[in-house]
Amino acid sequence: MNAIHSESLQHDLVDAQDCDPRELRNLLGKFATGVTVITTRAADGRNVGMTANSFSSVSLDPPLVLWSISRNAPSLTDYLACGHFAINILGADQHDISGHFARPAPDKFSGVAFREGEAGVPLLDGVIATLVCRNVTQYEGGDHLIFLGQIEQYRHGAGEPLVFHCGQYRVAAEHPGLNR
Repeated sequence: MNAIHSESLQHDLVDAQDCDPRELRNLLGKFATGVTVITTRAADGRNVGMTANSFSSVSLDPPLVLWSISRNAPSLTDYLACGHFAINILGADQHDISGHFARPAPDKFSGVAFREGEAGVPLLDGVIATLVCRNVTQYEGGDHLIFLGQIEQYRHGAGEPLVFHCGQYRVAAEHPGLNR
């Protein structure tokens, strides 16, 4: 570890059992993530969507991904009942879409450009990538439920990702130390 990083680290480890939940949230926010909007169609035909940065690849064979949702999320039962969901990966200029889907609203799709995919789930227009997944299973994850999905269809294009780090939207940049 170089001197710049070692100076900024605390020297003593903190017992996670005794920490303030806000401090733990700040700690976990040190890990930069991409930003997605997870969409599905509810059993009653409503389009459902939520912002999530808890997305990760799991396996290439078979192609599996995961994401998680709070057990207190109003749309949890819709995602539990769905056969498919889509993961819409947002571009650097789409922080407004992230904020839109992060807030409660009677119709989160009002004013948002999207189309219906073959699996019946809404696919957001203009995102840098979309994965349509079969809802395979869920796993216990404390105050969250972890969804495992198998990718059935996908599309991707050019563009830089929207990044979330330390509680703020960021943009990715080429590392200045790379030799090109």
